[in-house]
Amino acid sequence: MDRTSTITRKTKETDITLSINLDGTGEARIKTGIGFFDHMLEGFAKHGFFDLEIKAEGDLYVDGHHTVEDTGIVLGQAIRQALGDKKGIKRFGNFMLPMDESLVVCAIDLSGRPYLVCDLGSLAPMAGELDTELIQEFFYALSYSAGMNLHIRKIHGSNTHHIIEAAFKAFAKALDEASFFDGRIKDVLSTKGTIE
Repeated sequence: MDRTSTITRKTKETDITLSINLDGTGEARIKTGIGFFDHMLEGFAKHGFFDLEIKAEGDLYVDGHHTVEDTGIVLGQAIRQALGDKKGIKRFGNFMLPMDESLVVCAIDLSGRPYLVCDLGSLAPMAGELDTELIQEFFYALSYSAGMNLHIRKIHGSNTHHIIEAAFKAFAKALDEASFFDGRIKDVLSTKGTIE
């Protein structure tokens, strides 16, 4: 089964083309114009074993908001499309990821019903060229366009870089688990008979 997807989305604010392979090896080619954001997305691909290619051109002369949010929208759409009918997948995934003094937990339900709880505590205003307020905007946009219930919470941590990076990597590991096939699941893991 080919679990790949390519999405292109163009507005007056951004022009984004994104491709993902959920069964990849962690190869990434990312260019959003925001270095720290690229680094986080590369970590997401590497630790989730997703092949990910993103080319995003946005109105960075304004700020990074549209680029980060719209990348979340497109990544969510691509994940949803690549998952297909979700037959045989575990559906739920969770991971607790340490990074130096930081510890972040992520839990996912690929239920088709979007919801986000994101609590990373107090962060420095900027991480490189990325406004840290945009982390929640990214995960919100992604969770809603993917149709996933997504919880991300900081348990410990004081270094903004470490906290954010732990969040992206925990998300990658949780999504890898949730999207993984389980031979015991013959249809979809739902008493309703469908996951939409």
